[in-house]
Amino acid sequence: MTHPPYFRALHEGWTLTAADLAADVPEAVAAPLADGIPAAVPGEAHLDLLRAGLIADPFDGDNESAQQWIGDTAWRFSTEFDWTDDGSARHDLVAHGLDTVATLSLNGIEIGSTENQHRGYRWDVRKALREGANTLTVTFAAPVPEAVARAERDGALPHTNHHEYNQLRKMACSFGWDWGVDVAGAGIWKPIGLESWSGARVAAVRPLVDVLANAEGGHDGVLTVHLEVERAAGDEDVEALVVVTGPDGRPLETAATVPAGQNAVAVVSDVPDVRRWWPVGYGDQPLYKVDIEVGYGIWHGRVGFRTVELDTAPDEAGAPFHLKVNGERVLVRGANWIPDHAFLTEIDRDRYALRVADALEANINLLRVWGGGIYESDDLYDLADEHGLLMWQDFLFACAAYSEDDPLRTEIEAEVRENVTRLSPHPSLVLWNGNNENTWGSVDWNWAHRLGGRGWGDAYYSGLLPDIVAELDPTRPYSPASPHSFGDYRHPNDERYGTMHVWDVWNRVDYKVYADYRPRFVAEFGFQSPPAWSTLTAVVHDEPLDPFGAEMLVHQKANRGNEKLERGWQGHLPDPQSIEDWHWTTQLNQAHAIRFGVEHYRSLTPHNTGTIMWQLNDNWPVVSWAAVDFAGHRKPLWHALRDSYAPRLATLQPRPSAEAFANAWEGVVPEFDQLALVLVNDKEEAYTGSFTLTREAFDGTVLAKAVVDASVDPRDGATIVVPAEVAAYTDPRTEFIRAEGDGFAPAFHYGAEVVDQDLDPRPFIVQAEAAAGGCVLRVAATSLVRDLYCHADKVDPAARAEQGMLTLRAGESAEIRVRSASGDPAAFAGVLRCANDLR
Repeated sequence: MTHPPYFRALHEGWTLTAADLAADVPEAVAAPLADGIPAAVPGEAHLDLLRAGLIADPFDGDNESAQQWIGDTAWRFSTEFDWTDDGSARHDLVAHGLDTVATLSLNGIEIGSTENQHRGYRWDVRKALREGANTLTVTFAAPVPEAVARAERDGALPHTNHHEYNQLRKMACSFGWDWGVDVAGAGIWKPIGLESWSGARVAAVRPLVDVLANAEGGHDGVLTVHLEVERAAGDEDVEALVVVTGPDGRPLETAATVPAGQNAVAVVSDVPDVRRWWPVGYGDQPLYKVDIEVGYGIWHGRVGFRTVELDTAPDEAGAPFHLKVNGERVLVRGANWIPDHAFLTEIDRDRYALRVADALEANINLLRVWGGGIYESDDLYDLADEHGLLMWQDFLFACAAYSEDDPLRTEIEAEVRENVTRLSPHPSLVLWNGNNENTWGSVDWNWAHRLGGRGWGDAYYSGLLPDIVAELDPTRPYSPASPHSFGDYRHPNDERYGTMHVWDVWNRVDYKVYADYRPRFVAEFGFQSPPAWSTLTAVVHDEPLDPFGAEMLVHQKANRGNEKLERGWQGHLPDPQSIEDWHWTTQLNQAHAIRFGVEHYRSLTPHNTGTIMWQLNDNWPVVSWAAVDFAGHRKPLWHALRDSYAPRLATLQPRPSAEAFANAWEGVVPEFDQLALVLVNDKEEAYTGSFTLTREAFDGTVLAKAVVDASVDPRDGATIVVPAEVAAYTDPRTEFIRAEGDGFAPAFHYGAEVVDQDLDPRPFIVQAEAAAGGCVLRVAATSLVRDLYCHADKVDPAARAEQGMLTLRAGESAEIRVRSASGDPAAFAGVLRCANDLR
């Protein structure tokens, strides 16, 4: 008798106890833990303790420090369940995710152990099962002492931050990061259960796609399903059926046989006249359902038909980083992605959907999944597939050296094989990347004397990882590292080649230094600010509130971060006179810095083909580089990013004249002695039109005016010199230059920084009116208004202003819609701020 696979989730009735309690655990916690507390599965120990009332919110105040004992404690999860033998040949305990070093016992019999958060495990447990009641226990080693013990046993290796995170295959940022809370813990973080089956089961599926031009001028798809099966007993032929259903609803069936003696087969389905999948802004995102039956085993998924290439071939300027989809170069407008919650089990599809909306509405077309987090959820990838949001997935190595020896190497190979296979169906996934900054670190971070001749991980990045990608997923390109220069004997972070990270800005120098670089592609750059006022004050309770208060600094993880914020606004914005001014000043300066960097880099199109700002999101309430804070509030940076990432961008940039080029020494950058209008057109249609260029006084008086013709090819840039009579300021303190053309948002250029401008401190009048779902703020400018922004969360922490970072000329008006279930419209008018009012 053959039984179809049946997965019985074991998610109920779990209890958490301390297997080995840390020495400094509070007595009020120790006693309840001796008896056990209810545990949620999937879940994490921190969250069970919080629900039981044994700890306070880990994110609040300085609770992070008070709760370090959790990471020093070994935890045991246990449950009881009833079982009856249904006659299946196999009964497997399947754990899709255990965090991290664990031993599993069933009815007192040890059945397996784990070493890796980033992979699943399966054990045949028939011999340990009993009719009736069964007891399952999962005992986790204390993560912090375990990491230290392995460093002592095997030898410590260089790393950032304060824990030996590179000793374990556990999410690196759970140990804390320069934006992350230190909450290393333990838990059954993905489903666990019993799978009972006979005959054959689907062990792995890799549906890889290709697209071929056909004689009619269209395209045909080729779907190659690499199918692996496992047999419970015997060695007979197994029949497989692959059904592909396109957007038109018509199924296409292909049958194949997995012969006796084999456990794998490739089933090829030809899909005529296929509709290709495109990135957002480049076309549609048709998805094709794939249903697979193998005996009684089934698998369901989706694919999108497209091709992906990475062109890093040398050119006259060095080597580019051209990501191509369906043969067309994509101009990347990206953001780096970190896990969206410090406790991973708190992230559901709805939360992912909010962040995807944040990305798309900011004109972002690519998320880079950073290597100190996780191989991201299928929920995130499904949403990206549906919306055309490109995904770049790092392998999980970040800012550290990693042992190239067993047992780590074996675990790494297993996790990579599993996750390359799992993510292979997603058309949004367009790049595998070997590591984050490790190759750079091996050169610049003084590792050599600390390695003692040991490998630092390059055997993975130049060997194991590309070999596995070539074997399992040859349809996608692989990059060894970020940053990376794609050539021997080149510095990994050379602006002339491949990808670059720019971190001297933020760490040491003024943000105007962004303009000193001419990178081919920028995969990381960023600037900090605090989160929204309500997000900050919900967890920071210093009295009085102060940038250098004790709890404020708990929520600032960057080294001397608030000092760098202060240095960062010098020369740009006035020194703040209150804590609320500090909050607005630092948020505004972050927005200015990233807008300056993005517009400079995009103005280099097509020399530069992409920017990926650090970072889109936060994993707890913190002062950080994020555009969207932990509570989901879109910071001023988000609004500035939306504007500077517009598919069609007009920006006013300094450029060298022909005379400056002629007078420059060979190899020396010429003086940037004139102003230019640079147009970037990330559309499939060429642009032809005219731009009106004006130099105006803050009171609206037009001092000079010119009209210039403009044209720019699709996916390209163009530069137009601003006539001298417009470009030459009479009084930089009271004038600005503006460029306006159809299809582009206006571009502004200022002759002086805000700190030196003679701005009217209250340059607008506002009328507030109730409206469906909130209110409308109607703003009329009486003088130049720079960067108008509504801090709506100060009135209602759940409120959101739809518009922000608006610049208005004298006489112009705008509407700001505020979504809120409560709050007086007049109160929202009272939290409007602009750069002017910092004077």
